[in-house]
Amino acid sequence: MKKRIALFASGSGSNVENIIRYFMNSCELEFPVVISNRSDAPVHERAKKYNIPSYYFKKNDFENGEVLKFLQEETIDFIVLAGFLLKVPDNLLSAYPGRIINIHPALLPKFGGKGMYGSHVHEAVVASGEKESGITIHYVNENYDEGQIIFQAKCPVFPTDSPEDVARKVHALEYEHFPRVIGEVVLRT
Repeated sequence: MKKRIALFASGSGSNVENIIRYFMNSCELEFPVVISNRSDAPVHERAKKYNIPSYYFKKNDFENGEVLKFLQEETIDFIVLAGFLLKVPDNLLSAYPGRIINIHPALLPKFGGKGMYGSHVHEAVVASGEKESGITIHYVNENYDEGQIIFQAKCPVFPTDSPEDVARKVHALEYEHFPRVIGEVVLRT
């Protein structure tokens, strides 16, 4: 029986699309739903392109148990956050212990926490004069970006790099590593 994974995203969904394409012919994993906290998020269009239903839930729906109820009805085994900006509520953490993972566009524990997402991270990396950045794939706990680290990959940051340059390098690492790591984590869970 295939493991059923829900993809959560708040934005464009480029990582969601990359994950869906990577596992398109998988005999072990399936991605039956995409969930977003934004009704206008481009991720909905990306999901539609692959005939995967996508759903919008308000912030309160995550907190009051509506999302948990939906995931249970869909018999979801695992949750992957791919650019999801809401804090995961306790009801989901309790229902999916060790079965929620996230990707962060920096080398945690640096440049993590509330408000550190997307271009904000890359701007902070450049402003601080860091010599490297990268990605961190980690388990989700009750604090932003503090869950146990599963995997990191690095890229150089040169003095001439703009935040956009760093973003391009980090996105390339996300696309290369995130689907593979998802497969490894889910299949050993």
